[in-house]
Amino acid sequence: MAEYEAVIGLEVHVQLATQSKLFCSCSTRFGQPPNTNVCEVCSGMPGALPRVNGEAVRYATLVGLATGCTINRKSVFARKNYFYPDLPAGYQISQFELPICEHGHLDIRVGDMSKTIGITRIHMENDAGKSIHAQHENASYVDLNRAGTPLVEIVSEPDMRSAVEAVAYLKRLYAIVTYLGICDGNMEEGSFRCDANVSLRKKGTEPFGTRAELKNLNSFRNVQRAIDFEIARQQDVLDDGEKVIQETRLYDAVKNLTVSMRGKEEAHDYRYFPDPGILPVCISEEEFARLQAALPELPQERLERFMAMTSLPEADAEVLVASRAMADFFEAAAALAEPRKIANFILGSLQRELNATGKDISACRMTPQHLAELVQMIDSGVISAKIANDVFGELMESGVAPKDFIADKGLVQISDSSELEKIVDDVIAANPAETEAYRGGKTKLLSFFVGQVMRATKGKANPALVNELLAKKLG
Repeated sequence: MAEYEAVIGLEVHVQLATQSKLFCSCSTRFGQPPNTNVCEVCSGMPGALPRVNGEAVRYATLVGLATGCTINRKSVFARKNYFYPDLPAGYQISQFELPICEHGHLDIRVGDMSKTIGITRIHMENDAGKSIHAQHENASYVDLNRAGTPLVEIVSEPDMRSAVEAVAYLKRLYAIVTYLGICDGNMEEGSFRCDANVSLRKKGTEPFGTRAELKNLNSFRNVQRAIDFEIARQQDVLDDGEKVIQETRLYDAVKNLTVSMRGKEEAHDYRYFPDPGILPVCISEEEFARLQAALPELPQERLERFMAMTSLPEADAEVLVASRAMADFFEAAAALAEPRKIANFILGSLQRELNATGKDISACRMTPQHLAELVQMIDSGVISAKIANDVFGELMESGVAPKDFIADKGLVQISDSSELEKIVDDVIAANPAETEAYRGGKTKLLSFFVGQVMRATKGKANPALVNELLAKKLG
């Protein structure tokens, strides 16, 4: 790869979390029986007139504001002509010459490097239906439930130079649309998906190489794997003295390779023209001001505030803002206990349990109030940090309040010095060789004695008091 440089641009499709479709009142609810959320408009019946969903327009405007775009107060829908079985009207209603948002950017961080990725445009469009291929019947079916679902397509500039940068950009964008509450972020259901345009050029040259568009990228991991594979494939083609073909390629996640799907279309192939059935979308000054005021605190702003609250390095603080649900969880708990200690539990025990179970924070049965209660119990000496860590998984699974759980299990910390003194005496008496070595100058053995006392008390001894008693009795 030393001779070549990758040039990558992403086209991200974000399904807007409206209750109805973009041009009709049919439901957008996922998982309904085939062809039940369908009417004359979204099934493409001749003479049926579309009507723009105002909530979708507001959501698209919020995305543009959050990514530093210019918001066009007047935008126009166009017909994008192509013929697929799951596109009932024979064209897609999209935006072309006058999209709703243009000329934005996102800042990303990869390691110690910061970079700005340009956003060419954000436009609204309706989704197609779904083709279902029943091989055992040797037949294909079309489900139009998804047809007409509102999308925004976010088109980046070709500013990314590696798969790692592409994933960093996608994650930042994902955080923004979920923070805004305009997308549920469910990648498995297709709510957030992207196509990647990948090309190679010789290092030090300006012209772009011939690009391939990669489809079927439905996870951050697959985006990285597909782009890495395509970079290697194109390099092999160029090294063999051949030319890269401009085409659309399908990514096979099982085999980890891309395969040719069809020749890549250009804009003129779609024969765009303004949709005569839809009036221009106009955003008034009053509505624009209201949307600006409604813009919530975004991930980058929250990251900086959390870093100030906790003194955590940026890489750790990013875990706290990885999703709005996680950030809200941290903030609610940090309002009741010391923020840095709350953050440490989230970065340690909480992340460990989420990773082990494959669950998201939204499915966690432990509440922010319970996490704060756990930290308060450690601070007040009711339990040790070790006990808290040991039982954390059970607390998360049960959803029981820590005070009730600790009392029921008999895990309250032993802080009675007379009770601990006897246990310390027994441990010292049971380990004469270590006691003699400690008194002979091997003071590192103190941790051995602490461990023995903790074992004898099943982790319930107050560590500070144990250290104090041992230091006194061992001399």
